[in-house]
Amino acid sequence: MTQPLVMIAGGGIGGLSVALTLTQIGVPCVVFEAVPELKPLGVGINLQPNAVRELYDLGIGAEDLDQVGVPTKEWALVGRNGNDIYAEPRGLLAGYNWPQYAVHRGEFHMLLYRKLVERAGEGVVRLGQRVVGYENNADGSLTAIIEQRDGTTLRETGTLLIGSDGIHSRVRAQMHPDQPPIQWGGIVMWRGTTLAKPHRTGSSFLGLGSDKHRMVIYPISYPDPDTGLAWINWIAEITLEDTEGYDVSSWFRQAELDEFKHHFDGWTYDWMDVPALLNGSTVAYENPMIDRDPVPFWVDGAACLMGDAAHAMYPTGSNGASQAVIDARELGIAMLEHGVTRAAVQAFNDKLCGPVSELILRNRGAGPFGLLNMVEDRCGGEFDDIDTVIPAAERAEFMAKYKSAAGFAIETLNNAPRMIAEGAQVKL
Repeated sequence: MTQPLVMIAGGGIGGLSVALTLTQIGVPCVVFEAVPELKPLGVGINLQPNAVRELYDLGIGAEDLDQVGVPTKEWALVGRNGNDIYAEPRGLLAGYNWPQYAVHRGEFHMLLYRKLVERAGEGVVRLGQRVVGYENNADGSLTAIIEQRDGTTLRETGTLLIGSDGIHSRVRAQMHPDQPPIQWGGIVMWRGTTLAKPHRTGSSFLGLGSDKHRMVIYPISYPDPDTGLAWINWIAEITLEDTEGYDVSSWFRQAELDEFKHHFDGWTYDWMDVPALLNGSTVAYENPMIDRDPVPFWVDGAACLMGDAAHAMYPTGSNGASQAVIDARELGIAMLEHGVTRAAVQAFNDKLCGPVSELILRNRGAGPFGLLNMVEDRCGGEFDDIDTVIPAAERAEFMAKYKSAAGFAIETLNNAPRMIAEGAQVKL
């Protein structure tokens, strides 16, 4: 090879973020994506300020993100009886230098794709091609084994392979052939969107209910100026006591409202009518809340895992997409320091594998929603004054520890220098 080439397995949020970062710092790359056509799939996700900072540095600013979502003003937990457990401002209102965004996952994905194609050309993403394995070569290169939709196989050789192919990663399966199966703790989620009036601040992320029976609700668009209605993302969650007969392998499917809406009968407050919110949706999707046990390393020679392939985690802390963006930037930092080499991906592994593995386990323990567990344990979920159950200082300390572990403690983030200096280029 006359110049290095980074091959990326998977064209999701993580893979496209890596490709955008490599393009920014002058590293040739190609993305292999299994689907024949990218479509705006999914519902709402959150981007924490640490990830939004990196998107801004990638040239994806507020004018872009406003087309696919809305800045979050508040993060709040409310008990089943409608009383507040905890609330705090988010993003710019909290004093961050960058906003937090709630976005439509699919529209955000397509935004990244458009930006990448504009900057690197149509050929940077090869659709209908799935990386199913790899071979580390004696000369230090790596050959990716690629399956096409017609069943034929290609072999492509490059310098590095970045496995960003999600929770069902084929790259990870080869790297860790004895990995445990996908972990499921009995939580089932139903997701959907409804056109409705936003609640509280007009842009609040709301967790409502108890640790085993709750709703997560937040807008992912600005209100229509004429109707005042916005697209409201909702997630209905229950924890099954008896999981006998539940098929986790059908991990994402379309569901009928009648299958689950009865779990939330009577959840009506003067500021929120949950049954009406559910009934206003035209489609719902069911999937179990799953993750994978941490693995001890993300690197095998010239192959490296990132994003969900490396650290699929429960979505309780809104960290999945944000961490994928951070992973991409950390890979860029490593290549700026070590070049497009195995030493770079090893440095990335050494820096992040341990701390992010701890975050997986923290999210499995309910992440910031752990406050709901504490309320349940101390008073059975019913209270009039939360201060008599969990003092304000204890609640604040709990949240501060989580934000620090997740990488978006406000003082640390605001005072940190740019991860990738403007104009930085890898010497090829």
